[in-house]
Amino acid sequence: MPAAWRLAVYALCGVCAGLGLATVRVSEAQSYLSDDPRACINCHVMTTQYATWQHSSHARVATCVDCHVPHSSLVAKYAYKVRDGLRHTTIFTLGLEPQVIRASAAAKHVIQDNCVRCHSRQLLHAELLVSSGRSCVDCHREIPHGLVDSLSAAPNARRPALPPISVVPKAGGS
Repeated sequence: MPAAWRLAVYALCGVCAGLGLATVRVSEAQSYLSDDPRACINCHVMTTQYATWQHSSHARVATCVDCHVPHSSLVAKYAYKVRDGLRHTTIFTLGLEPQVIRASAAAKHVIQDNCVRCHSRQLLHAELLVSSGRSCVDCHREIPHGLVDSLSAAPNARRPALPPISVVPKAGGS
C-alpha cells in the first residue's frame, strides 16, 4: 500500500470501528446476549407480548428465551439468537414490521420443542400429538400471550409507524 494511502485507510478503519461501537451501544446489542425479557422490548414492537407474558402463569417460571430459543446446546441457542436478531434488526431498520406479529416456521418448531421439553411429564399424549402432526399451540394458542392478534391489542404499546394513507380522487366524480 502506498504510504500516502495509509493515513486515509487508518482513518477509515477508525471511523468504521467507531460507528460499529456506537451502533452496538445505542442498540443495546449486548443485552440480547442475556435471558432478560426486557431485552425483547429494547427497540422493537414486542411490548404487547411482553405485557401479556408478564400477567401470565409463565412469567413466574419462564422467560422469553425459555420458549422462543432452542436449548439443545449453547451453540444452538446463541446461533439462533444471532440469526433471529439479524432478521429482526433488518425488519425494524427497514420499517417492515408487521401489524400482526406471527412466529416464523423456524420459531414454531422451537416453541413446540420447548413446550415438550418443559411439559413432558404432564403430556400424556406427547407421542400421539407429534405423530398426528399437531402442535401444542393448536389447542393452547392463548398461552402465555392471550388473544393478542395485533399491535392495537394493548393501548399505549409502542407500535410501528403506519404508511400514510393517500387519498385518491374518484374518477369522474367529486
